[in-house]
Amino acid sequence: MDETCADNTAVLAGDIGGTKARIGWFRRGEDRPEPLAIQTYASREAEGIEEILADFIERHRFSGQRACFGIAGPVRNGACRPTHLSWEVSAARIRQRFGWKSVCLINDLEATALAVPLLQDDERRGLNSASIQVRSTMGVIAPGTGLGQAILVPDRDRWIPVSTEGGHADFAPANEEQVDLWRYLRSRHGHVSLERVLSGAGLVNIYAWLKNLRAISEPPWLVQALLENDPAGVISCAALEERHEPCVRALNAFVSIFGSAAGNLALMAGATGGIYLGGGIVPRILPALQQGLFMEAFFAKGRFKNYLEAIPVYAILNDQAALLGAAACAFRDAEQPVSCESAAEIFRDAAIRRP
Repeated sequence: MDETCADNTAVLAGDIGGTKARIGWFRRGEDRPEPLAIQTYASREAEGIEEILADFIERHRFSGQRACFGIAGPVRNGACRPTHLSWEVSAARIRQRFGWKSVCLINDLEATALAVPLLQDDERRGLNSASIQVRSTMGVIAPGTGLGQAILVPDRDRWIPVSTEGGHADFAPANEEQVDLWRYLRSRHGHVSLERVLSGAGLVNIYAWLKNLRAISEPPWLVQALLENDPAGVISCAALEERHEPCVRALNAFVSIFGSAAGNLALMAGATGGIYLGGGIVPRILPALQQGLFMEAFFAKGRFKNYLEAIPVYAILNDQAALLGAAACAFRDAEQPVSCESAAEIFRDAAIRRP
């Protein structure tokens, strides 16, 4: 390993999700942080983040003093209980355990948002022909194990990420078919959040609703695949390969709901700089996103259709975007220490300093 990357010239970054935890050792690059080592762990197989970090440090002999971790859950006062894990993550406890100078926790969608300005052309795919408006607010929406949303706000020569818990807002049906889906989920879960339909589990919920609605008969190969593999992956693959019509219908419904939710985020955030689609699901269903249903639902906002038609929409193809954003945040903390302030506090202070 490059010995020149020790101490303040290297940082540890993490993207901690409900299914996978990616840890990476980064050095400064010319245009963005460059990875020296990256390893992926199964989140649910570890008792906590410290166990994962200890293993990574032992394997790769990390010798830096700063770290930043994007966590799938709300971060308050340097601590987080990840939404889909039983962990309790504390920046202070990690710092004390490993003797580091600085440890910062941010929401995983904040981390993804921080990566957006660093993406190269081949790491994103446009879904429409609208032009980028430079230095304008952007939005990120990312379905995966759960559903995350964040906003990226320009402030002079930097970007300020603002996390949200928009994935737990109400699912708003856009047509009669989706109303029926809402009723089906309401009878089983009570509150129907957007995450109930727009996530890996959400795609499975949509397929289950279609099975219930139409008494679908599943071919033996599909029954076996659903038992042995990730059901959401099986459904999306069967849909893209057009091997089972109900899977096609389920994925089409998912894509339409995704487009509607992305359009809502664009309106609420005033994201005239663009909407970016992140998370692990997006690259896998890119062909479906490019077929038109997504953008049709994105634009379907009545009098504000013209407003939305001017907003570019991109699919993020770099599956390590959140890790890259966390590394960028760690390096920024080294230059302008913020002591793990929340994004809201940083934004408030920036607004006060604005002339």
